[in-house]
Amino acid sequence: MESKVADFSGKWTMKSSENFEELLKALGVNVFLRKIAVTAASSPAVEITQQGESLSIKTSTSVRTTHVSFTVGQSFNEATVDGRPCTSFPKWETDRKISCEQTLQKGDGPKTAWTRELTNDGRLILVIISTFAIQV
Repeated sequence: MESKVADFSGKWTMKSSENFEELLKALGVNVFLRKIAVTAASSPAVEITQQGESLSIKTSTSVRTTHVSFTVGQSFNEATVDGRPCTSFPKWETDRKISCEQTLQKGDGPKTAWTRELTNDGRLILVIISTFAIQV
């Protein structure tokens, strides 16, 4: 990408969350684990450091802390929101938005992806998407 990309660096707090429990349900997470995850994820602390195309994202909740580092345009290993190992490929969608498709390393299941976007008013929006293949 030739234009200067936004710097995602900073400490971020959640202002709102929509449909997280429904996402976990669609991914097949049992009700007990869903309740724990929804409660824990209600106020995560997210710290992002960025140097050029390389980002490091640390997300801390009352239950666990995750850390992922990657370079936009290069595949890397991480876990889906429900913990399945996957290979992810992040790319710049715009100079303020990164999209990332996740491919499961083993087995079948819903396809997942995420986007992170910096808004003009200084907010960071994270969207997690799940799609299901339907056989006809």
